[in-house]
Amino acid sequence: MPDMKFKISAVSDNPARVTVNARNFTMIVDEPPQLGGTDQGANPVEYVLAALAGCLNVVGHLVAKEMGIEIRNLSIEISGVLDPAKFIGKPTEERAGYKKIDVVMKVDTDADEDTLKKWLETIEQRCPVSDNLQNPTPVNITVEASR
Repeated sequence: MPDMKFKISAVSDNPARVTVNARNFTMIVDEPPQLGGTDQGANPVEYVLAALAGCLNVVGHLVAKEMGIEIRNLSIEISGVLDPAKFIGKPTEERAGYKKIDVVMKVDTDADEDTLKKWLETIEQRCPVSDNLQNPTPVNITVEASR
C-alpha cells in the first residue's frame, strides 16, 4: 500500500489560540486562562491525548472485528503528566513534553483475558498515534518570513 499524506493548515488568532483546518473540519486550539488563553478549545497537549484516544478507538474496533471479538461498549480514559517549566521558559533539564501517559481502555465484551491481552498487544503495534508518541519521528520545522 502506498504512503498516505495527511495535512493541516493553521492560522494564529492570538498568541494563545490558533484555528486549524484539517480537510473540511475546523478545530480551535487554545489555552486555559491560567496559561494566557481564552479557553475556547482544548490545548495542544490535550489534543495529543485526544488523538491517541481516537486512534486507539479506531484500531481497537478494527482489530476486534478481525479477531471476531464483539465490543458492546468501549471507553478510553487517558491522562498525561508534564512539567510546564520548559514551556514557560524556565531553565530545566526536564523535557517539554509528557513524562508519561496512562491509558485505561474499558471494554464491555465476552472475550476472555488471553484474547483481550492479544487484542491489546495488536492495538499497541498498529496504532499510528501511539507509535508516534513512543518512537522518535523526524520533524523538520522551517520558517518563511514575509516582509
